[in-house]
Amino acid sequence: MKKSRSVTEKIMFIGMVLAGLMGGAVLISSFIGSGDNYLLCSLTGGPRSLAVASYSPTETQLRAILHYATSSVVPQQSLAEISVSFEVLKSRAPCNFLVFGLGHDSLMWTSLNPRGTTLFLEEDPKWVQTVLKEAPELRAHTVKYRTQLSQADNLLSSHRSEPQCSPRNAVLRGNTRCRLALDNLPDEVYEKEWDLIMIDAPRGYFAEAPGRMGAIFSAAVMARNRKGSGVTHVFLHDVDRRVEKMFAEEFLCRKNLVKAVGRLWHFEIPSAAKVSDGGSNSVRFC
Repeated sequence: MKKSRSVTEKIMFIGMVLAGLMGGAVLISSFIGSGDNYLLCSLTGGPRSLAVASYSPTETQLRAILHYATSSVVPQQSLAEISVSFEVLKSRAPCNFLVFGLGHDSLMWTSLNPRGTTLFLEEDPKWVQTVLKEAPELRAHTVKYRTQLSQADNLLSSHRSEPQCSPRNAVLRGNTRCRLALDNLPDEVYEKEWDLIMIDAPRGYFAEAPGRMGAIFSAAVMARNRKGSGVTHVFLHDVDRRVEKMFAEEFLCRKNLVKAVGRLWHFEIPSAAKVSDGGSNSVRFC
């Protein structure tokens, strides 16, 4: 039964990558002609069908199809959970997509954001080398975290007394005073505005693990500091665990939660400067 489920999921993931490939063609066609509403089946003849016919899939998309067709390993998230992010990527790609974690789903995420920027942040340098050896087209950086899961309760209760953790002052780069701030990330992470942020790492299932406290806080800071138009989509996995849920409610905010599927929460976080309730001067994130 387990083998049958694995085969079924693999077929579904291949189908999703293929859908992402077709989505790239549809995205191009959307810039041609008039009208906002159209169906894929209507792309028969005319400038849109030519756009689809001339769309060239990226090498990563083709490699992803081959990889998932021949691999016995499927991504960690369920198909229903992946579909939440997939629906957003269909409307936003090509975009800037930041992913905490590097794993069996990384090639899929990159292929679903064709000609966009997809960057992975991973805590284990050996695992980075292993993954990049198999998929050198992926872009990944190793990250050192300053926290441990065992410190979660203390970090949650003490951050309000540290001015550099306040939403009024919170920055990430060089912020050594706030222990939740990821202060030593590559420059690219700080200099880009991320349209989507996926938090599925670091490890958070034993006391000495880094936990996702810093990733959640830092994603909130990035989203609130956004200067461009639109919201930042933040996806948090493993919300069935106490710490993930607790820190999400503290920094990502229930009012921003737009969808919950399985163990995944999807938040749409507006820039603090663009909210009407004085968000940029607030003393709390939520």
